[in-house]
Amino acid sequence: MNNFLDLCREAIGASHVITNEADMASYLVDWRRRYTGRAQAVLRPGSVEEVAALVRLCVDAGVPICPQGGNTGLVLGSVPDLSGRAVVLSLGRMNRIRDIDLVNNTMTVDAGCILANIQQAADERDRLFPLSLGAEGSCTIGGNLSTNAGGTGVLRYGNTRELCLGLEVVTPQGEVWNGLRGLRKDNTGYDLRDLYIGAEGTLGIITGAVIKLFPRPKATLTALAAMQTTDAALKLLTLARQQCGATLTGFELMSQFCLELVAKHYPQMHAPFPQPYPQYVLLELSDSESEEHAMAMLESLITGALEEETIQDAVVAGSIAQSRALWDIREHITLAQADEGKNIKHDVSVPISRIGDFIHETDALLADRFPGIRMVTFGHLGDGNLHYNVSPPVDMPADDFMERQHEVNQVVHDSVHRFHGSISAEHGLGALKREEIKQYKSAVELRLMGVIKDALDPLHLMNPGKVL
Repeated sequence: MNNFLDLCREAIGASHVITNEADMASYLVDWRRRYTGRAQAVLRPGSVEEVAALVRLCVDAGVPICPQGGNTGLVLGSVPDLSGRAVVLSLGRMNRIRDIDLVNNTMTVDAGCILANIQQAADERDRLFPLSLGAEGSCTIGGNLSTNAGGTGVLRYGNTRELCLGLEVVTPQGEVWNGLRGLRKDNTGYDLRDLYIGAEGTLGIITGAVIKLFPRPKATLTALAAMQTTDAALKLLTLARQQCGATLTGFELMSQFCLELVAKHYPQMHAPFPQPYPQYVLLELSDSESEEHAMAMLESLITGALEEETIQDAVVAGSIAQSRALWDIREHITLAQADEGKNIKHDVSVPISRIGDFIHETDALLADRFPGIRMVTFGHLGDGNLHYNVSPPVDMPADDFMERQHEVNQVVHDSVHRFHGSISAEHGLGALKREEIKQYKSAVELRLMGVIKDALDPLHLMNPGKVL
């Protein structure tokens, strides 16, 4: 085994092979700090050639590989298991923006590029890369692609899959597939790109990507609307789509309890209304014409919704600072819930038209089974993705509640299945949901996934124990 590590040091340099426990610690613990894996080393290659060389060494030695980007995942997909046999292959050094093509509206990047840096690079060239999520300051584009991340712009721009034109991948045999083609049409056989996106590193290691850029909007406007029910929020979504079309780029649902948690733990952040309402929607318009055009469209939408009593109140941000303040409320929900204590998270999707029914029925089932629980429900209403989180009753010790996590998950995920939804909308399966997914996917689907895994990674060295 020492010979294996010596060969790794020769391949990428001794300073990039980390074996000291203290130095490895941050690579082995998950983002929520509830699980710590073990590894014989952390390997930090600096190029696709070095990644390929390391994979070939791992194949020869039979060493499992856990690929890792920013390690911001929530389903234990980017940390190794407890065996200590695996190596963590961190792509953090591979952070170059290789090329920007303004005519083709594409950017070619290393997989280790931080998402926020990609956004900034696009902005500096008067372009937009629209993927946006809470961890954008530390997550990497390789991790985003490996989990097919969603975020707040899916309604207009789609998931990460829709934002990618080509990939560069190191296969489980240590070969390099260069699919970095910036083509929007390429009908020449199986789409390998889509196979690797969302595979969570179980079929190969994404090392580079060609991603789509868009013209930077002339204006971006934000509004917060208050209403009584989720059905009213869905009605507002229909109105917004009819009146605003593709200009509607964000539509986020938040319950009153979400805002109460934010105000409790971050007193400077509070809803700008004189009284509370059961539900809120944060919506965003991005207009390619002018701020005046966008404002007229938004004011017409809000005025009509108020007149029809779809909503009870609304505020439109009059400046970038006010817009940022509204988005800060949304983005601090997860942080506030963490400050409140341990909780049980669910990343689910159901058909948009059924979201109101799902919340109503599932809330009732949980309340009957677990009296006093507090529901923290928010998410991307425009694409059917809810973060349907459960906090324990005020008088129940958090650890006692967490011991019943399986029961809570069963109620929620069974309900999701009845509504023809998915138990993972944008976080992936990782190790956390690997066994549970077997209850909800058909035997045919699981068999086909297994056939693909066996064909591409016959030694099962790529991120073992994840997804399958």
